[in-house]
Amino acid sequence: MSHSVTITRTTTSTTNTSYIVLNTGYLKTFPGILKLFQLIIGAAIVGILAYNYQDYRSYYSRGQQDLFQYLMAVTFMIGTFCLLLACLTSLSTGGIIAKTIYELIYHSVAAILILVSSTFLLIRLRDVKHDAYMVAGVLGLVNAVLYFISAFLAHRSYRGI
Repeated sequence: MSHSVTITRTTTSTTNTSYIVLNTGYLKTFPGILKLFQLIIGAAIVGILAYNYQDYRSYYSRGQQDLFQYLMAVTFMIGTFCLLLACLTSLSTGGIIAKTIYELIYHSVAAILILVSSTFLLIRLRDVKHDAYMVAGVLGLVNAVLYFISAFLAHRSYRGI
């Protein structure tokens, strides 16, 4: 079974023999856009939780739902950053890695864990009102949907459909 891969390459040269190769065409594809939005939303969740962590902890110290959400957001933000960076700095990575089982497993695990951590956080916030944490929980649900879409696309690509 053969697959076609379209690669758009931008080369920035300096005066010496070194050069930087960026596959900017990857950001124009649907998987590239999904990864970029997953990274941006993940960074927003991490920022919100980090900024409000001590404020929340000082008043509502029962439960670890916020810490679980924070850990999941940081973990998958870093993983998505690494995937996106690999796809941007290599001309062939975007086309090759999408056809491996790695993307399917990564996005499936990310979707499930972010969905669970966001749900736990939102359930905890029924009893304790904290607007910033509510925003982080809802953004987590949005990110979980994006990861589910990526997992679906990875499944289709892995199966060769």
